[in-house]
Amino acid sequence: MLSRLNLIKNNRLIGSISVLALTMSLAACGGQQTAENPNAKESPSGTATETTASSPGKLDLGGNVTLTGAGASFPAPLYLTWFDALNKKYPTLKVNYQSVGSGAGVEQFTKGTVDFGASDVAMKDEEIKKIPAEQGVLLLPMTAGSIVLAYNLSDVPELKLPRAVYTDILLGKIKSWDDPKIAAANPGAKLPKQPITVIYRSDGSGTTGVFTKHLSAISPEWKTKVGDGKSVKWPVGVGAKGNEGVTAQVTQTQGSIGYVEYGYAKQNGLKFAALENKAGKIVVADDQSAAKTLETVTLPADLRAFITDPEGADSYPIVTYTWILAHTKYADAAKAKAVEAMIEYGLTEGQKQAKELGYVPLPATVVTKVAAAADVISPDYKIAVEGANNNSASK
Repeated sequence: MLSRLNLIKNNRLIGSISVLALTMSLAACGGQQTAENPNAKESPSGTATETTASSPGKLDLGGNVTLTGAGASFPAPLYLTWFDALNKKYPTLKVNYQSVGSGAGVEQFTKGTVDFGASDVAMKDEEIKKIPAEQGVLLLPMTAGSIVLAYNLSDVPELKLPRAVYTDILLGKIKSWDDPKIAAANPGAKLPKQPITVIYRSDGSGTTGVFTKHLSAISPEWKTKVGDGKSVKWPVGVGAKGNEGVTAQVTQTQGSIGYVEYGYAKQNGLKFAALENKAGKIVVADDQSAAKTLETVTLPADLRAFITDPEGADSYPIVTYTWILAHTKYADAAKAKAVEAMIEYGLTEGQKQAKELGYVPLPATVVTKVAAAADVISPDYKIAVEGANNNSASK
């Protein structure tokens, strides 16, 4: 299994993995790389062949098909793993994904320059209206994860932050790590007399959207002075592109704190603070506390949910689904079939890979809802989600 991307020096992720299944463009950290197969024969438009069954290793697309996608960096390491494995299972299907941030992903999907987008914040009604009616839009939650406040303090192995404290840090009101409010929550901790450096996302980011929605929900001052959105004007700090870039900056900057997806912190050995939830309990981010949060949320028919300040004594306070943005109709029948095969893999075998990479597997009820929603894309494919290795039969 491919592991989560590793961060190295110079504030950017410069290692890349090139596989037939995926071209991963880490534009969120600067630099863009692609891997193309010059000998690949693309399937002519509309030539997908209806099959009686699509067993492992067998998917009749009428030729080689490449899907292109772009968007959130939050799920990018997981998608990288999925698309690599998908190509090994179906050699005629290749998926190229660019990790450019949710904002750019929604923009490219809207402009029609990619086959699918990805966002950590579900598209708003006004964004959906920009998509041509004949193409339609599906918002498909594919995984979920926590957003953590990663920090770099060499002599502080554990850190607890009440919600009033971490909002004041981000507002620039608490400026030093030895501030009495931080010390009160962390008795005995060797907090240095050192300025706090906040690291935030400089690009249009669904992670930022989720994080600032939470801050606005718990802090009237934040809501009034800063607000929420994929891009906001941060009161203090230094910007970095992508979850990758923020992770790199925190890794290299003593005294820093920044918000990143849980898996990035976990896989790169970053320490992160335990945060106070709505019930007043300090909770550490892990797959169990994130799963507790998801238990408090019921997805509506349109599969859009915004988890701003979850209930539950054991819930971690900042958790989000992350969505693939697909069309209900594709002019190319082969691509439509390929998109359903991609979604099916993510909902079945892909869920088994989520926990290892720091993501939260979808609840079974959510998998069923997403499969039913996505199954309208192609009349030549039937998504089966009863088990991780189910075969897919044609409709």
